[in-house]
Amino acid sequence: MNFNDFLSDLKSKASELKTQALKFKNKDFLDAAMAGSALIAMADGHISSEEKQKMIKFIENHDALSIFTTSDVIKAFQDFVGQIEFDKDIGEAKAYLAIGKMKNNEEAGRLLVRMIIAIASSDGNFDSHEQSVASKIAKELTLNPSEFGLN
Repeated sequence: MNFNDFLSDLKSKASELKTQALKFKNKDFLDAAMAGSALIAMADGHISSEEKQKMIKFIENHDALSIFTTSDVIKAFQDFVGQIEFDKDIGEAKAYLAIGKMKNNEEAGRLLVRMIIAIASSDGNFDSHEQSVASKIAKELTLNPSEFGLN
């Protein structure tokens, strides 16, 4: 192996390590985002395709989360939805636990609340059930719901 090949291989491995480190660092935010997405999408009793598309688009366009593959995002979302469908109380408790990990990061919390409001509004109807869940999520993050136009 010549020096250029060695250097190229070394750069490639360093890039892989960086990507893995970023995934680990942002896994809590991904989980919180997918937990919030599942809670808000299920608030009105059904998950619309618009809500799913909005959630995927948000993740793909967010720098810190674009390191995750679409299949990683979908799997995390489906895991939270599945837990909520299997046992509503336990599933919701797990979702709020994941969201709570963002409590000490005000910037991430605000972004999370804005994201779930955008997802809920994507089908053209931000109903009272969705507003209630969004408000509860804001409170879980120790944010004032009125800051987001919520009660």
